[in-house]
Amino acid sequence: MERSSGGWNLAIIATGVSTAMPSATSNQRPPTVDLLHRLGSSDSEVKLKALREMKNQIIGNRTKKLSYLKLGAVATVANILSSCSSKGSDSNSNSNILVQSAAVIGSFACGFDDGVQAVLDAGAFPNLFRLLSYPNEKVVDASARSLRMIYQSKLAPKYDLFQEKNMDFIMFLLNSENENVGVLGASVITHSCNTSEEQKLLYDAGVLKKLISLLQGSINLRDASLEAMAVIFENNHEVIDRFCEPDKGLSCVIELARDRNPRTRLLSCMCLIVIRNTSPSHLNDVGITKKLVYILLELLDDASQVGDETSFVFSTLISKKEDAQNLALEANAIEKLASQLEQVTIFPKRLQGILLGLAEMCSALESCRSRFESLQVLNLVADALNHDSADVRTAACFCLRSVFRSRKNLSAGHYMTEMIVNPLVQLLQDPSSCVQVAALSAISNLVVDFTTGKSIFIQAGGVSQLVLFSSSMDPALRSNSLRALRNCIFSEDIKFKQKVFKELSASLLATLICDPEPLVQEQAFAFVRNLVDGCMDSIEFVFAEDSVILNAVGKQLQSTLKDEVGIQGMYVLSNVASGSEIHKEAIMHHLLPLAGSYRHNFTIKFLQSNDSRLRTAALWAIMNLTSPSCPGAYGRFVKLRSAGIVSQIKNMGNDSCLDVKLRVRTALGQFMTFGDCSATA
Repeated sequence: MERSSGGWNLAIIATGVSTAMPSATSNQRPPTVDLLHRLGSSDSEVKLKALREMKNQIIGNRTKKLSYLKLGAVATVANILSSCSSKGSDSNSNSNILVQSAAVIGSFACGFDDGVQAVLDAGAFPNLFRLLSYPNEKVVDASARSLRMIYQSKLAPKYDLFQEKNMDFIMFLLNSENENVGVLGASVITHSCNTSEEQKLLYDAGVLKKLISLLQGSINLRDASLEAMAVIFENNHEVIDRFCEPDKGLSCVIELARDRNPRTRLLSCMCLIVIRNTSPSHLNDVGITKKLVYILLELLDDASQVGDETSFVFSTLISKKEDAQNLALEANAIEKLASQLEQVTIFPKRLQGILLGLAEMCSALESCRSRFESLQVLNLVADALNHDSADVRTAACFCLRSVFRSRKNLSAGHYMTEMIVNPLVQLLQDPSSCVQVAALSAISNLVVDFTTGKSIFIQAGGVSQLVLFSSSMDPALRSNSLRALRNCIFSEDIKFKQKVFKELSASLLATLICDPEPLVQEQAFAFVRNLVDGCMDSIEFVFAEDSVILNAVGKQLQSTLKDEVGIQGMYVLSNVASGSEIHKEAIMHHLLPLAGSYRHNFTIKFLQSNDSRLRTAALWAIMNLTSPSCPGAYGRFVKLRSAGIVSQIKNMGNDSCLDVKLRVRTALGQFMTFGDCSATA
């Protein structure tokens, strides 16, 4: 039999010496090559024995899998599977070979993405699906097991749920009396359901109802069903509302959260958290949240894969929910997570999850950050910045980002140490862009507010690296580096700003202001806003190189469609307008361009925005331009009135936002000093 592609050409075997009577040449072959040679034997017993031997060698042995992978073993076994399945014979010999071939393919795919890819490339995937209808139950079971291994990988093909025949096949799998086939059906759903349309299709086809019934089945069926249900619920209010109707299954899932099996408890918690996060009204009882917290903290101690996954589920429970974070704090969650960090050996995935859990716990509440600080495990988080796993390094950065939100500790300079700064700056050169972005996010918080100076960060090459990233081809690196630079110059003196500005340059800043990515534009505007904030000399930065920066600001504000960009841009103009008469007149030039220069007046558009922050920013600019103590204020007021800006502000006296209303009153009060009696506060 000849292999379809790559690896050993088994056509040679057909003309060679029989494997039943090995020659001197075959005795000299390496064991792996000899085993592959025997797979091509015409003797079915020899072939069957070789398949069993290969299966036993590669189970749980990544090195062996890789070795056979390089020799093309997967394609060889896939050819055997294809050949035997096409014979249509249900003889014991043929069925046994199919069973062992499927088992070998499943073993190659189990927890090994390279193996999964090889299985897909060899064309074994559709053959395994076809064998689910084979008359021999053992063949069906082995094929289902193998497919389950493939569907544990993200590389597994997505099943098209929009085809009616495919939906029928899903129901066929779920209705099977074979446990592994049923579990496979649930696994296909978990892997393939990604959109609200697919969720609705599954619900309308009765899939959710079937999954609920499978919760009464075996442990494997129950767990697979819970996982699939969570995917169907994700961000879908309609499906959840129907599920939470009386006698539809919610009470069953709640009950399973107390099951004896740890994985069942974890998956039922995951289901309940998805429901709570998507439709809080169905599970808004504090008691439910508290129970989920305690169950998950207990599962953290599980030594199996359940313990590795628990912290990830815990993070989804407390993410952006201060009430849940408070409950977790009371349950000593930070102590529990920190104690895991102190273990001598810890699996990378578990370490990643623990760090993400701590990141969520410290993301909002100062009480949580204080508790974390008291445990003195910051050095362990810093150590994780040098971990071999990119996922762990990323999680460590996220953890530090949350910890660095403590203004009290930042101001005291507790974190500006070589132990933390040096590895963070080194991560800016990490081969993984995800790690680089995560490191930038941590640095952004680290440099925002402290009093001990930035010498350690500068000496580590931090500022230079941030400037370098501002020209990156990756927009995420550009925006995040600008965010860090923005925070770095926050409230700094003119000398420090000059150093950073010299490295960055006016022309590069102007280019970044007009960047095609709105997020980069926003951060570039925010950087300039902080750059010109402070003393009068700071304002001169935007007039460098023939006002290239200020011109870019004016041009971009005329065309932006993003409120966030407009907000930062108007604060740039407001800060410049707080300067001298020359500065104010320059801003007037951009607020009221010559007729025909622009299609519309962006100031009025911003004052009419639905975003109160943008309305406030625009009002600040007008207030700084019309301050009565300035000699040219009246002339600017007249021009603003002619442009319709004053009348627009008069119409905002009853604005729904208190901050806007206060600025309007201040502006109208200034207008009255110019003899505008119609301006009433």
